[in-house]
Amino acid sequence: MQNLSHLSVLVHEQAKHYGSRGALTFRTFGSLEWKTVSWKQFSLRVKQVSNAMLSLGIKPQENIAVFSQNCIQYLYTDFGAYGIRAVSIPIYATSSEQQIQYVVQDAGVRFLFVGEQDQYNKAHRIFALCPTLERIIIFDHSVRISTHDPNALYFEDFIALGDKLPMQTQVEELWKQANDDDLCNIIYTSGTTGDSKGVMLTYGQYHAAMVANGKCVPVTEKDRVINFLPFAHIFERGWAYLCLTVGAQLIINTYPQEIQQSMRETHPTCMSSVPRFWEKVYQAVHDKIDHSSPMQQKIFRHALAVGHKYNIECISKGKRPSLALSLEYKALNKTIMALVRKQIGLENANFFPTAGAYVSPEVEEFTHSVGIDMMVGYGLTESLATVSCDHKGEPFTIGSVGRPIEGIQIKISEDGEVLLKGPTITKGYYKRDAINATSFTADGFFRTGDAGYLRDGELFLTDRIKDLYKTSNGKYIAPQMVEAMLLVDKYIDQIAVIADQRKFVSALVVPEFRLVEEWARDRGLHFSSREELCANKAVYDMMMERINTLQQSLAHYEQVKRITLIPHHFSMENGELTNTLKLKRSVVSKNYKEEIDKMYAE
Repeated sequence: MQNLSHLSVLVHEQAKHYGSRGALTFRTFGSLEWKTVSWKQFSLRVKQVSNAMLSLGIKPQENIAVFSQNCIQYLYTDFGAYGIRAVSIPIYATSSEQQIQYVVQDAGVRFLFVGEQDQYNKAHRIFALCPTLERIIIFDHSVRISTHDPNALYFEDFIALGDKLPMQTQVEELWKQANDDDLCNIIYTSGTTGDSKGVMLTYGQYHAAMVANGKCVPVTEKDRVINFLPFAHIFERGWAYLCLTVGAQLIINTYPQEIQQSMRETHPTCMSSVPRFWEKVYQAVHDKIDHSSPMQQKIFRHALAVGHKYNIECISKGKRPSLALSLEYKALNKTIMALVRKQIGLENANFFPTAGAYVSPEVEEFTHSVGIDMMVGYGLTESLATVSCDHKGEPFTIGSVGRPIEGIQIKISEDGEVLLKGPTITKGYYKRDAINATSFTADGFFRTGDAGYLRDGELFLTDRIKDLYKTSNGKYIAPQMVEAMLLVDKYIDQIAVIADQRKFVSALVVPEFRLVEEWARDRGLHFSSREELCANKAVYDMMMERINTLQQSLAHYEQVKRITLIPHHFSMENGELTNTLKLKRSVVSKNYKEEIDKMYAE
């Protein structure tokens, strides 16, 4: 049963119910060994953090910040802060010094919690530039503290301040004062354009989100949920808290690049992710098929076809499969499909919320066909994650982002913008009165900046309004849709569609270098560098041919006509990606102006 206690006491209330049952599975920094702490241990650590924070003088509604990758200390810190009515501000572990400095100064942070050496080094370098900053508290005890840093404190030493719960009476008094109007988090959006803005999220918004999501997302205490996205991402944060309300066990994956290995070792039943994860799975499975014997290919393609008939042509449409189809699917699901799921550590797959970007129909159909229940959804930091999602047991349409959750009103403006109102929607941005005045309509609906439409109770997105490109011929292009369609190709790692005020659509393509290099060697093509590989006409022709095959369903004016192969990845360091790995299109256009102009030269 779901526990809807205030976040200030949620962990402690769950500990009363679950006691010594496992709550969090994790690895310490640099370790390969998975460990588990019980709900009772989780509760004690959170109380110790609350006591330590009061000992340092942290006050109700004061802003603290956490600059770290996912780890068990992160959850201790967040819930410890909630226990004394403090506000926790998550900062992506990959953030630059400038971004950290901006958040610390904007929010007046005194206490900054950091993860590993890299985060500590950045925090130490900006310390003198941030007048409010008093302490850096370090999660990883192997971090080397600068000899000239009297302000750093290891987490073990910090938590020792609350070891015997010296201020528990005051903590419990603050529990009584906790209310839904208090600020819980300020989450600074990574922003594809302009300065980052702090989205204010209250405890009341979290409560409403837990109630609404609890009614349509069937996670239970039997689930083992692996955390793949960073806790700084509202999708993972909201999802993790939802899982805690039902007593599910969280598996904390600290290093995202190790997710597949972690899945194979811990056997999760659920995981929230962005579409790119499933695109990689799709590519890997199809690559394996391509390298299988003709007989194995035939068997697998038949299994996929049966899975498609069962899950897409019947279940997704609310139709009952025939007895013959049900029996065949059941047999294949226990054999062929089970092998596919086992390879990615999903022997006990339940369901997998997916959002954050456009989901390619090919990937969505494939995922369902192999018996993985992908629940596609849509949300924003400003809506405390979920606005809409596929509802378990209800029909769903490939290409939609599901049905609105309870309490959310969706309205489509005259120019096609998705507008939102409801108890999970932010009241605005931190200290941004001017922006707040323009972020809502006269009747109180939040402007999402996303274009979309409603059909038969489901929401469909077309693109970000600000991202829509208009060609010089007056045609509108939705770049994310085109990019998602092409990213399913195993030879494409990253892609940026170019079209704004241009006479046709082009694209910058970063190849999946390992596979393209293998393809080139198999054909005796000589190259001594990635630059030479990308400049090879045979490679260009192969990539263009594959793109043309994938984009056949697009209107002629939407199709990519020319490409440039880029010998290195788009990166956060060069400002081309946000912390959530979304393209900053204006920066890409600026950084690759010469390459883009060449594609349009007569």
